[in-house]
Amino acid sequence: MPCLFRLARLFAPALIAASTGLAHAQPSDKDEAHIYDSAAGWLCLPGRSDACSGDESTTIVNRDGTRMRMPWAPAHDPLIDCFYVYPTISEDPTGNSSLTPGPGEIRAVRQQFARFASVCRPYAPMYRQVTLAGFASLYSSNPMKLDVELAYSDVRAAWQHYLKYDNHGRGVVLIGHSQGARILLRLIQDEIDKSEERSRLVAALLIGISVDVPEGQTVGGSFANVPLCTSPGQTGCVVSFMSFRATSPPLGMPAGLVHFGYSGTPGMQAACTDPVILSGKAVDAALPVSTNLLGDPSSEPSWKKLAATVDTPFVSFPGYIDARCVFANHASYLAITIHPDNSAWPLDIPGDLVVRGRPLPSWGLHLDDMNLVLGNLIEIVRLDGKTFALAAHSSH
Repeated sequence: MPCLFRLARLFAPALIAASTGLAHAQPSDKDEAHIYDSAAGWLCLPGRSDACSGDESTTIVNRDGTRMRMPWAPAHDPLIDCFYVYPTISEDPTGNSSLTPGPGEIRAVRQQFARFASVCRPYAPMYRQVTLAGFASLYSSNPMKLDVELAYSDVRAAWQHYLKYDNHGRGVVLIGHSQGARILLRLIQDEIDKSEERSRLVAALLIGISVDVPEGQTVGGSFANVPLCTSPGQTGCVVSFMSFRATSPPLGMPAGLVHFGYSGTPGMQAACTDPVILSGKAVDAALPVSTNLLGDPSSEPSWKKLAATVDTPFVSFPGYIDARCVFANHASYLAITIHPDNSAWPLDIPGDLVVRGRPLPSWGLHLDDMNLVLGNLIEIVRLDGKTFALAAHSSH
């Protein structure tokens, strides 16, 4: 991969986090609305053969070494919808991506979102995001022109198109990671938090960014009315966290190096809503076998050895991973502990960002934020969707 993209890996999340402080200019009057009239404007649509309908099966590797293949299939008639915005992933060489799906966009959908089609109808728009190359260029002598508003206005147009032509009063879950989550945070602020559309919000999964709340509170920071989720089956609320190894937390890192785990606003705390508690089940990971989110294979020897023997896109190890929210010294994060206590499991997971052979601890496990607890997130959506549907039925 070109050096440009390697630089992007180093700086993109920090720049996404920094975008919290950008002024919110009004979207320009462009042709965004017409993009989504065409099926080509969507990576995923219900009932279509696309990035959300491929093989999503998992190999379960038990503690005793026995294995089981778990097939996957989309739901026939799910109760709710899911609307997904992918993270910084475009490999286009320009500052903003095109609307043509590249390997990065397709990989992100397949790794992070497609499995949600087992509990909801999937909608995933293409959008002209700020690319890996665009972010990296800001640290060069010739920075590219970046249009943050273009990325946001695309997603906003896709959302409005979905509401007008596809929603029909159904409940919807918003799902995003990194840049995608940042855009959805703003969409909630602008379009949902103080409007009637909030009644359709089943949940918002805003993963890998800081959703601010006053310390010890569940609402009042990023959103005036949409609270953090605190119990299984709760609707109209936000799930958010940033994952770190329990052995390498964000605590005590030099100022300026910590990209995740802290709010950038005095008196505020970055949310951590525990997906294990909210799902009511032990950690249910679905880890990509062959490459990480950026398309790189793992260099960890025991993982490479395992990957060579697995023929499914995902692998899971019941009992191998623990996850819990930690709040300490104004930091909040999902602490990940692994238990490689037998020969059937790899010695480590390939979730770190590695530059020149060394992991960057300030990034935590950002690349694996969603996959470490993907089964839990899907269960949260299932439970919340069931609650929403029952409430909607009883009101008629």
